[in-house]
Amino acid sequence: MTQGTGHGEDGNRDRSSEEAALSERLGSLDQRLSEFRDRRTRTEQPAGDDGDRAARASAMALGFRLSSELIAGVAVGAGMGWGFDHLLSTSPFGFIVFLLLGFAAGVVNVVRTAGAGQNKRGGS
Repeated sequence: MTQGTGHGEDGNRDRSSEEAALSERLGSLDQRLSEFRDRRTRTEQPAGDDGDRAARASAMALGFRLSSELIAGVAVGAGMGWGFDHLLSTSPFGFIVFLLLGFAAGVVNVVRTAGAGQNKRGGS
């Protein structure tokens, strides 16, 4: 049994040297990770600007889409009213009625499109 005890002491020495080596490796790993994080935070700052630019471009695209839908509704309504006025000789009444209908249709399209965008963002 004394051999087992002696062998156990050698085992403890091996374990302590293994623990020291492990501690050294963990310290080295911690240092490399902190250096990597520092480099990554420095390189992410300009990338964040690209993300802001992409978000701004997306919002601008949505704004152009909404405004074009409103303008298209008004233009189509005005064109139809003008056409009906020419065909039926009901000058300005057809134009006014269809202009208002086109405006209402444009507003409905804008609300529908803006609402659909909100539902996608809220659900994700």
